[in-house]
Amino acid sequence: MVQHVLSGPRPVASVARALALLDELAASETGLGVNELARRIDVNPSTASRLLATLESAGMVQRDGHGPYRLGLQLVTLADRVLSRLDLQALARPVLVELMQSTGETATLSIPGEREAITVDSVPSRSSVVSMARLGRPSIAHATAVGKVMLAFGGGGLPPERDLLALTDRTITDRRALAAEVATVRERGYGTVFGEREQDVNAIAAPVFDNTGTLAAILGLQGPASRLEDPVRLLGTLRAGAAALTGALGGRA
Repeated sequence: MVQHVLSGPRPVASVARALALLDELAASETGLGVNELARRIDVNPSTASRLLATLESAGMVQRDGHGPYRLGLQLVTLADRVLSRLDLQALARPVLVELMQSTGETATLSIPGEREAITVDSVPSRSSVVSMARLGRPSIAHATAVGKVMLAFGGGGLPPERDLLALTDRTITDRRALAAEVATVRERGYGTVFGEREQDVNAIAAPVFDNTGTLAAILGLQGPASRLEDPVRLLGTLRAGAAALTGALGGRA
């Protein structure tokens, strides 16, 4: 982080050193003392002590008594303010484009709701035969890859058995079977469907998390079953996209 500050206009030395201190504390699991921090950023201990005192007064660093310094809670407040201003769809758009270009299939972004996830953006495949994703369309929790991911990571319960309507001859309509499927999705980290909502459409989906570990969105890839016989072959690319978007939201994959 500090190198970016140094690569532009001439930096203010004290600010650059303060940022270097924060970088060193961020890399430490247990905190660091004044002398060690001074050694790491190549300043004398008195300079490091003054910098740390300034950072501590702003809540950027903290320590117990005369113990080692650690990052302060004010950084969490600042990070939350940044994250609250992020536009999920704007962040996801380049990820969707990259997914489509890398796989050749339609890429979708869905947002979890109370009972179903809703598709809010998509980048359609450029192939002559395309599986289109309609914006605003509910996922149908038991019959789509996106829906299964929402059930696995969204924190809600399974739909009642009366709602498990058969849309094709492959749709899961037994609640115990759906529970087993959702447990599998949670364990492996992605969901798939093979003609369960539409007979000729296969798909795969993966979760995106925010900085609190909450399901923030779901990325999906879908295509005609005749071309996308095994959507799991796209898993590596999909997971990379989900990890990138999770990171952009301040989360951890």
